[in-house]
Amino acid sequence: MHFSFKHVCFYVVDLGKSMAFYEEALGLREVQRMKAADGSFTLVFLGDGKTDFLLELTEIHGRQEPYDLGENETHVAFATEDLEAARTKHKQMGCVCFENHDLGIYFIEDPDGYWLEVIPERK
Repeated sequence: MHFSFKHVCFYVVDLGKSMAFYEEALGLREVQRMKAADGSFTLVFLGDGKTDFLLELTEIHGRQEPYDLGENETHVAFATEDLEAARTKHKQMGCVCFENHDLGIYFIEDPDGYWLEVIPERK
């Protein structure tokens, strides 16, 4: 039996704000959109155009309060060929929330409080 990875889902309060963040911070763009027939929610799948990775953003229409992310220990990691250029960009955006220089990684935080790990591309 074989399973293949399809996507990771984050629930967001403001879909437009989240989509803008993911495009600016990580270069992810919309590849698919689905709306509930009753108008209660919208799903947007973002991709990098190079891999099969998809990030699903789910917006429940009418929700105003932030989601409870617990202790935020679950995260998604993104690899980059130029870690320092990425870190500089993310610091300029004001979204770097944790750095571990010993491991050579750092985390950024999206508009809903999700942490995203940024790691160097390992060859």
